[in-house]
Amino acid sequence: MLARHHDPIVAIATAPGRGAVGIVRISGKEISPLILAICGRPLEPRRVTYLPFRDALGQVIDQGLAIYFPAPHSYTGEDVLELQAHGGPVILQLLLARCLEATAARGPIEGENSLSQLSGLRIAQPGEFTERAFLHDKIDLAQAEAIADLIDASTAAAARSAARSMSGEFSIAVNMLLEQLIHLRMLVEATLDFPEEDIEFLQKADAQGKLLRLQTMLENVLQRATQGAILREGIKVVIAGQPNAGKSSLLNALAGAELAIVTPIAGTTRDKVSQLIQIEGVPLHVVDTAGLREALDEIEKIGVERAWVEIESADAVLFLHDLTQQEDIGHIAKDAAIAQTLAKKLSKNTAIINVWNKLDAASPEGLEMGRSGVLISAKTGAGLQALRQQLLGVVGWKVAPEGVFMARERHLRALDNVKDQLATAAAQFHAARPALDLLAEDLRQAQLHLGEITGKFSPDDLLGEIFSKFCIGK
Repeated sequence: MLARHHDPIVAIATAPGRGAVGIVRISGKEISPLILAICGRPLEPRRVTYLPFRDALGQVIDQGLAIYFPAPHSYTGEDVLELQAHGGPVILQLLLARCLEATAARGPIEGENSLSQLSGLRIAQPGEFTERAFLHDKIDLAQAEAIADLIDASTAAAARSAARSMSGEFSIAVNMLLEQLIHLRMLVEATLDFPEEDIEFLQKADAQGKLLRLQTMLENVLQRATQGAILREGIKVVIAGQPNAGKSSLLNALAGAELAIVTPIAGTTRDKVSQLIQIEGVPLHVVDTAGLREALDEIEKIGVERAWVEIESADAVLFLHDLTQQEDIGHIAKDAAIAQTLAKKLSKNTAIINVWNKLDAASPEGLEMGRSGVLISAKTGAGLQALRQQLLGVVGWKVAPEGVFMARERHLRALDNVKDQLATAAAQFHAARPALDLLAEDLRQAQLHLGEITGKFSPDDLLGEIFSKFCIGK
């Protein structure tokens, strides 16, 4: 631990603004003197006590609930005091100031024990309470991150996934992989100590079979984590196409609300309109953009430029076509030009779905033309469900039977690294003369990458980056 990890800390643990209840949280070693200063008497562990919170002169700041959690049976693993007061900003700031003032005092205050051992009490940094829970082995790093993900969840499915990871399911799966990997390493390392037994020993121990089973387990965990990453990050979907193709109508239809202005006048949308929606619990950040054409004025030109910026950063692009214009050669040529530009500007990982709109108004001749994509009517809702399903499919959403883990990009990167190391290790078994020292190193590197997920092996700068994203009082 760093020196700052030994300081007692305090913070307002509820969101800014007015509310029915606000919480001030303190964590540190031996905080009994502070309890006496604020509450005027000792508190029974883990028992809610209703009492007045007093300032240095003994005047009542507020009446509220106090709960004392002695170490190690607390959220942080240290002594923790929670003061639950009325949720006014001024009240909470007064309580916070009182805590800092009391511990800044030297020597005994009337009716209190000495507070000198708590004189270092300071405002907590973002995520520092949860960081201390990690440092005191109350939770591992994956669980700590899941707490922040649960708070930030934008859909019910994302919240359930985060709760699953917070309860330890992701960590259990990773630790099972670690257990199998360590056992395999033990077998390989034994051959390095006793080289006369080398390959025959590994064959008798079914080392290759153990490695294959480990790879299968890893694939299952990686699939579930990949789905969890989609739930956490969401999918950026940009609606693009010529003016008056029905982009704003499609946004409104997907969102189920009138978010964008819709008129028969081409070029109505001059700037992007964004909305967070969900499909089967997967959050989608849908962006309606200005129609793609030669701009008629400076304002529209800026809108078109911004549209291309949004398109280039999309996970998926809904390229909207107007079915009522499919007999217009000029319109078709402009669509083709947009398609060529999309192909040049977008990466191979960006999905493009051709969406043919205005099914309700299209002529029979226009519908007879063979075309790839999804036929819809943003006006009537026809074809929207098929579009939703195709959209989930192209971005890789597939619910795992066992449920998904809330996961981050760093988790996926670590699992991919483990996959690569195990593949390299497996190749050694097919070599004419396996290099057992290289095999052992591959397995060691795989273990290090797995350890990064739960924090068994984590650089200090990585920890700082992770916990800095948390709320101040968490």
